[in-house]
Amino acid sequence: MPNLPSPHLRRFVAAVCLASLAACGVNETTAPSTAPNPLNVDATPARAPRQAAMLDSTVVGAITRVILENTGVTDQTGMPLTFGQVFAQGDLGSGETLKGVLDNGTVIALQLDVKARHDDGSVRHAVISTRAPQLLPGQRVSVDLIKDGAAAPAVPTTPDDLLARGFSAGVSIMLGGQPYTASADALLRSGHYKTWLSGPMASEWLVSAPLVSASGVAHPHLTARFAVRAAPGESRARVDVTLENNWAYEAAPQNFTYDAQIMVGDRLAYSKAALTHFHHARWRKVLWWGSAPQIHIRHHSGYLIATRALPNYDTSVVVSETALASLKSQFTGARTEPMGTGMAVTYMPATGGRPDIGLLPGWAASYLLSMDKRAKDVMLGTADLAGSWSAHYRDRLTDKPVSLHDFPYMTLAGTRGDTFNPATRKYEAFPPCATSSACAVPYTVDASHQPGFAYLPYLVTGDYYYLEELQFWAVWNSFVGNPHYREFGRGLVKPDQVRGQAWALRTIGQAAYISPDDDPLRAQLRFIVESNMAWYNSQYTHNAAANKLGVLSHGYAIAYGNGTGVAPWMDDFFTSAVGHLAELGFPDARPLLDWKVQFPIMRMNGQGACWITGAIYTLKIRDTASAPLYASMEQAWKASHSASFADLPCGGPEMAAALKLKVGEMTGYSNSPAGYPSNMQPALAYAADVGGANGVNAWAMLERRTVKPDYGNSPQFAIIPRR
Repeated sequence: MPNLPSPHLRRFVAAVCLASLAACGVNETTAPSTAPNPLNVDATPARAPRQAAMLDSTVVGAITRVILENTGVTDQTGMPLTFGQVFAQGDLGSGETLKGVLDNGTVIALQLDVKARHDDGSVRHAVISTRAPQLLPGQRVSVDLIKDGAAAPAVPTTPDDLLARGFSAGVSIMLGGQPYTASADALLRSGHYKTWLSGPMASEWLVSAPLVSASGVAHPHLTARFAVRAAPGESRARVDVTLENNWAYEAAPQNFTYDAQIMVGDRLAYSKAALTHFHHARWRKVLWWGSAPQIHIRHHSGYLIATRALPNYDTSVVVSETALASLKSQFTGARTEPMGTGMAVTYMPATGGRPDIGLLPGWAASYLLSMDKRAKDVMLGTADLAGSWSAHYRDRLTDKPVSLHDFPYMTLAGTRGDTFNPATRKYEAFPPCATSSACAVPYTVDASHQPGFAYLPYLVTGDYYYLEELQFWAVWNSFVGNPHYREFGRGLVKPDQVRGQAWALRTIGQAAYISPDDDPLRAQLRFIVESNMAWYNSQYTHNAAANKLGVLSHGYAIAYGNGTGVAPWMDDFFTSAVGHLAELGFPDARPLLDWKVQFPIMRMNGQGACWITGAIYTLKIRDTASAPLYASMEQAWKASHSASFADLPCGGPEMAAALKLKVGEMTGYSNSPAGYPSNMQPALAYAADVGGANGVNAWAMLERRTVKPDYGNSPQFAIIPRR
């Protein structure tokens, strides 16, 4: 096929764009949902010619493309647009910038605010701003992102320019009969702002201040934060408003109930009566001074995945219209209001399969594979509401999420004595709540079931709120455990459940990977990832005495069968998280991955084991709680099954009859997108990539199962090998 956009897209164009219209930004919502067919990605669906024509229009030299869709009822021509874009290493070099080329060959200017770079200096993540070309109601236009020479110097707009056009915005609350306020325009006028975007297309400034009473007294806990984005010459601005109750070391933390109002210009843009703002939580509203753009931006799913910033989700999966409509219908009412939790389960420790769990939650994976506006609205909305959980601790001194680098003894577990820092001779315990009931909240947060709220939202929007949301959750994962068990500033996650270790490493690693180069948390979080990888490698990978099964066996791992069995599905979560870290470029994750993939591989094709029960709920790995671990998968498999069952032909009719399953059906709810074979799939995908012939064979066995899930309804585990 001529005119392929980049070396990375060349490897994916057949699989991505012939197998899935949605992956290239076209959502065929009436297409039937089909089971994934990863080993036959070249199979051409009925609508392939239309997509091929779209690719033929891509100009030579394009790195990727986005599609702009007018979702409003009026012409959107000239509207300001800003979005985030991740790049594969080497695709956009140091000193290079971008231009946009439309379907008809018209060139449009792009502003590039580079936030993070790869080790070779090429761009990893940037925020791109432009003006919409002609977009009539319902119209879609593709924009190819092409490497260009150095950008011409331009004078960006300033806060004074915006203020001169009459901009104003502010928040007010009525708390205990007393008004408190904060003004975005007053803060901009003071000159105390941080610049997030700057250029000829868009400028964005970050300001914050405590809410202040009529007599000028600052509230000790409640703070307003504004991100104000403006384009030159426009009487229009995006006003991103966040109210926080987040200070880490402010005395007497508590919930507050107040009436809230947000004014934008002379308009009441939002109001909420009797809002109970939970401790160490925050809420957000994005509003506009002037008319808001009505444009949906569709990224190229295949390229996002090809950068390896995201796992290799199967782009042949078509997210069903039923699933997309369900997302939209569920995302309504109180769950979408401040202090709601969106699509997330309010009691995180609840057991059972659900969309929250995975390298991406189901709603985010649905967006990635469909680029549908409904899924994007739900993903971004739930990421906004991730602030509702009492897991947000901000340091007054740095104005950043609190860090183990500064407080290596802080914790949410253990006693005050555990937090004594001998170097500073100070206790790092967080202050107790004002009263025994002052911090009561209806939600329970849990490392072992936490969704990946904000990573993909930040990748595709570049919004500072999502960056901080990701960082808040990353640092919460690093300090939530007892400081002595986590080894203080190293932030080791080893004391948690295996699944908790998996999701903590996922979140910390994502934050370390995508945080801006000039953000001090980037290096601090990277140190935590590297410390964890060093611990696992010393315990397992480089330890001659480590078990021969490739299974985690420390801490609470062997928690089943009176200390004799493990949960393979938890271990698979961990393997997939390590695979994700390896693809993000953490070098010490790769040797750990090489060791870890042996466990899922051997459960599928190990001598003496049968792949039909490869996703078994509990696997016995030793005779007693004090006995040594088995030396082979054959021992473990036979110990986990009756002798009569073990003697049956693997995968044959007799075994199926004994299990009351179809021939070739795996145990563990094989038809469910959240069943145990689905939980196993990402681990086997990474095994196929790094585990040699045995890994490829193990993946082929998974593909051979006769009952598969419909990932079109919830694709969070629809990850396939890159080979």
